[in-house]
Amino acid sequence: MDDLTGYRLLIADVYELAGESRRTSEGLAREAGHSAARWHVLSVVSDGPRTVAGAARRLGLTRQSVQRVVDDLVAAGQLELRPNPDHVRAPLVGLTGAGAATLDRLVHRSDADRGELLRRAGVSRAELDQARTVLRRLLFAMHESSG
Repeated sequence: MDDLTGYRLLIADVYELAGESRRTSEGLAREAGHSAARWHVLSVVSDGPRTVAGAARRLGLTRQSVQRVVDDLVAAGQLELRPNPDHVRAPLVGLTGAGAATLDRLVHRSDADRGELLRRAGVSRAELDQARTVLRRLLFAMHESSG
């Protein structure tokens, strides 16, 4: 198999894994009275405030679809809009205390499920770290070439 075929197969596997993960996340979120979309947006801003466009890029979604979820989460008191010193018209989106608590509950619910998945798959932390390193290198190179 050549490098390009390997790359295409990797991307297909990433899409499939992401799809399966979203489906199981939707079920877990629904059990907790939320949606996977809300969970994903809470998660993507959990490492620090970012713009809606930045969150959308990270999630691989359109800015408009993420904006709708952000608006719902702001109205629910889960997220807050903060001034952005770099761009007046693009506020930063950050977690509120309530949003952090919701995210903690959702993550706690999923940890047992994901832990069991890793056990069944026989995947170690070192293997996950190696896979993530490869994906991050590819993402970095893509971001560099796109400008």
